[in-house]
Formats: sequence, structure tokens, C-alpha cells
Amino acid sequence: MPSKSGINEWRFWDGSVSGLSRSALESFAADDLLCEQVGKGDSPATIRTWVHDQTVVLGIQDHRLPHVAEAVELLKAEGYDPIVRNSGGLAVVLDPGVLNISMVLSEREHPIDIPAGYEMMVDLVRELFPEGAIEAYEIVGSYCPGSYDLSIGGQKFAGISQRRIRKGIAVQVYLCIEGSGAERGELIRRFYETGIQGEETKFTYPLIRPEVMASLSELLGRTITVEETVLELHELFGSPQPIGLKHDETELYEFYLKRVVERNAKMLPSGH
Repeated sequence: MPSKSGINEWRFWDGSVSGLSRSALESFAADDLLCEQVGKGDSPATIRTWVHDQTVVLGIQDHRLPHVAEAVELLKAEGYDPIVRNSGGLAVVLDPGVLNISMVLSEREHPIDIPAGYEMMVDLVRELFPEGAIEAYEIVGSYCPGSYDLSIGGQKFAGISQRRIRKGIAVQVYLCIEGSGAERGELIRRFYETGIQGEETKFTYPLIRPEVMASLSELLGRTITVEETVLELHELFGSPQPIGLKHDETELYEFYLKRVVERNAKMLPSGH
């Protein structure tokens, strides 16, 4: 993957352990920061890994559910922290068995269209898990369905999104590595059932079928951990020196964090 992209220098920011005690809002702020820094050439292209504990990340349309307050209370009762992200898509589950990877690229010199961004992430995931016959197409019945759902044998284990700011592009994937994909799917099925309660809605929400969701450990028939996947990813990019938030990026990061926190509070006024 690194050779195909033509990028020789990569920054590696590993938040797969530290993120467990932090809000996922911090990760969306970090990706916004990186988009600006990479886009204007103040940082090399970056791979950032992130993992968060018991969180359901909602999309814009999710907060418009007719009974969203009850649906949010359901998530809280199940021990999940609901937040609303600043990019497109619908509800997804984050927990210690779900690894998120952000690939942040610059199009300051060479434009990268949306399909190309998606394809780069598909290539990366295939390179990480070459033994799986990974396909990219929409898995009907999955949560947050899209044309770049990643699946093996018709069961989805990952979804891809993009965020673009000032010539910087963050291509983000969530990978269900460990645990039960169906259990995550059942949580989101109940979320929509509670949020809709049979009412007609302008937006068509997915009818979740938990059985079409699975983790890579389930699909590949072997125990795979988030930790080993992060190590393999690090090696794949030539084992660059890990660089987290730099001192001269702190002020810009705080700006983006304040923005995502305030926006989230407006979307979920019940204190989230």
C-alpha cells in the first residue's frame, strides 16, 4: 500500500491504547487537525490508529429519529456513550475490539477524488488481511451501509468514510477485529427500533439484520487482536517513529476539539 501511493514519508500516530480512556470526540478533532496540517504541508501523510471504549457514533440523520431521546437512553442503559460525528454516515459501534484507522493525505499537489480515496483504504485492508476474500459493496441489513462496506462471504466487518478539510483528506475505516459482529448489530437494531417505533420518516433508516455483521476473528476463523493488527500496520508502513500530538499543534487541536464538542452538544442537548 505505501509503495502504491507514491508517498515515501509517513507519520504514525497510535491512539489504540490511550483512546480507551478518552472520548471519541477527541479522535474526530485529531483527524480534523491532521487534515489541515497534512493539507498545508506542515505534517507528512499520516496513519492514525484509534480505539475507544463502549461508544456509539451517530450520524446527522440519526439525531433526527422521531424518538431519538428514548433511543439515546437505550444506548446509555446498555453502557454506551452516544456522540454525533462531524462526517457523514449513520450509527456505528466502537469498543475495545474495534480498530479505527485514519489515512490522512494531501491533495495540495495532486487531487484525489472520492472513489480513489476509498480504493486506497480497500487496498490497505486487503494488504493487512491477505488470506480473506475481501469484497467492497453495500451489505444490505448492516449498520451504516454504504457502497464501500467491506465483507467476506457476505458478512460485513468494516465500513469506510471520508473527511476533507483544506486540501487534506482523512479516509477512515472501522474494523471489527474481535468479538461478535452480530451482537454489535443487535444493539444498533434495537437503537433504530426504539428511535422509530413504527413511525414514518422522511429518511430511510437501515433495517438491521445482525447476522450480516461479523468480526474478522469470526470470519477468518482465528484469534486476531487489535494490538497485533496495529503492529502489522506499523510494519507495513516501514515502522516510522510514532509521533502523536506535537507541541506546536496543541492550539489548533484545541480549536478543533472545542468545535466538535460544541457541535455534539447541540446535536444531543441531553448532556452529550
